[in-house]
Amino acid sequence: MGEGNVISVNVSKAKGTKKEPIEFAEVTKNFGINSDSHAGKWHRQVSLLAVESIEKTRKWGLNVNAGDFAENITTKGINLPTLPTGTRIKISDVVLEVTQIGKTCHDKCEIFKKVGKCIMPTEGIFTKVIKGGIIKKGDEILIEKQNF
Repeated sequence: MGEGNVISVNVSKAKGTKKEPIEFAEVTKNFGINSDSHAGKWHRQVSLLAVESIEKTRKWGLNVNAGDFAENITTKGINLPTLPTGTRIKISDVVLEVTQIGKTCHDKCEIFKKVGKCIMPTEGIFTKVIKGGIIKKGDEILIEKQNF
């Protein structure tokens, strides 16, 4: 399906806040990024958003960067919302499985309030951790082929 790269790894200490970039993340099976507020035993352990989507919002006049949409992994080169649920994504030794495409915008986020729309409901994806390890900026992303 395609390959890409990790542009940024992002975490936050509280839900509902933008995430800050970090050098690398320790990722735990069936939990998520150890230092992130969204980690836990649920279906949205690690979120991904493409830098191409972020660049789209800059055309709306927003000054936004990696992590501003509360995504854990900012990617480049992969059309994330086209990946079906169940798709496996390999980043370094880490294996993620797509569990959800998009999400409901909670209480209309700051971006929605400014421009009347947001990309996370349609372009962000959510995953659970199948195999843990370390993810860092610059890592190659491989999409495992599916037999449908």
